[in-house]
Amino acid sequence: MSKHKTPVPLTDRLQKVMASAGLGSRRALEKRIEKGEVLVNGNPAALGWTVSANDTIDFEQTRWAVINQELQQRSLIYNKPEGEVTSRTDPDGRPTVFDRLPTVRNARWISVGRLDINTTGLLLLTTDGELAHTMMHPSSNVDREYACRIRGLPTAEQLEALRQGVQLADGEARFSDIQEAGGSGENHWYHVTIMEGRNREVRRLWESQGLLVSRLKRVRYGAVFLPKRLRMGEFSEISAREHEILREDVGLPATSSGLALKFVSGPGKKAAAKRSRKSPSPSKKTATKKTGRKKPFRKRSPRR
Repeated sequence: MSKHKTPVPLTDRLQKVMASAGLGSRRALEKRIEKGEVLVNGNPAALGWTVSANDTIDFEQTRWAVINQELQQRSLIYNKPEGEVTSRTDPDGRPTVFDRLPTVRNARWISVGRLDINTTGLLLLTTDGELAHTMMHPSSNVDREYACRIRGLPTAEQLEALRQGVQLADGEARFSDIQEAGGSGENHWYHVTIMEGRNREVRRLWESQGLLVSRLKRVRYGAVFLPKRLRMGEFSEISAREHEILREDVGLPATSSGLALKFVSGPGKKAAAKRSRKSPSPSKKTATKKTGRKKPFRKRSPRR
């Protein structure tokens, strides 16, 4: 059983907490803070201030209490095609994986790891920053599995060197597992596993042995598998319970909590609710969402 990490007191930027409560956009709230129109615990706030549970915020003659609240997070599996970058914007105008994703309110999609423009396959995206950070951190020992098509037939000595570790420009690296997966002629398929996500690490490992990767596809990230019926460019949102399993699998509590505002007194409650209802609904001009899924992942067994 995973041991949950010791929780730390939650703090967040003042304007972010206020915007999440529907009191305005972050940009507009920053201007109101600069003008001295927002009080925290009775004192005029300044840009850069953070708040935590039990603080009070006075704004537009209304008092709000800052509270801890369970957050409703979303996660999805995206089958990335070639030609898309994993950054949010691209200076060269190339399409990004975020172009195809559904809109989320008062949150943003975070990519758990990256894939280079020529690599396809599994990309896990979540609104849960704590989960994303923990899954990517080397101390969590979350492995990544790739299907590789190699030009040429590696020798037993080359494969053993890749298992034992080779020196790359940014330090030693190795495959924790290599499994043959068929092929004929010049092309041979292998499934390989790595324990970290350095830039082009899989390709560079094969290149260290004089071998070229002609196709590369990520098929698993930790407990998450790429569903076979998920076509390139499509995404599949996972259930709330599956999201909880992902958190538990890396030693986090099943649910995440964050800061929210609770109305205390004043005339501003109805106005805030009205602003919240005017928030845009999720866009429907996105990649196809698949439903009726089989479970796309399983809980990892504890490492010995």
